[in-house]
Amino acid sequence: MLAEKETISGQVLETITAKAAQLGIEVSECGIRDIILPGEIREIMNRVLVAQKKAEANMITRREETASTRSLLNTAKLMEDNAMLWKMKEMEYVEKIAEKINNISISGSDRVVDQLKQIFTTGRQID
Repeated sequence: MLAEKETISGQVLETITAKAAQLGIEVSECGIRDIILPGEIREIMNRVLVAQKKAEANMITRREETASTRSLLNTAKLMEDNAMLWKMKEMEYVEKIAEKINNISISGSDRVVDQLKQIFTTGRQID
């Protein structure tokens, strides 16, 4: 009914024009301004509208999750084939972690420092 407001307006104009002509009155324009629905119907329509919007939002969320998962899969495939890319990604995460660290205290033997060097210099020797 709400969607067909213009169609209804045309029908109302035809009916009113015919009745008005019998009285000697000419009607040039006519239209429906507002349609007021009973409370129960308005409430039902509001619930339907809310349900439709929730379904649309849910579909958008699922689409975004799917795209994100595909992106992760593509990244994993690239990293699997490219050791340098893997190392760059690893360093990116180390950088993110390092940004949150204020102090580092290392206690132990020289072995700890050697292990850290080994982590960050895989494939290269440090003198």
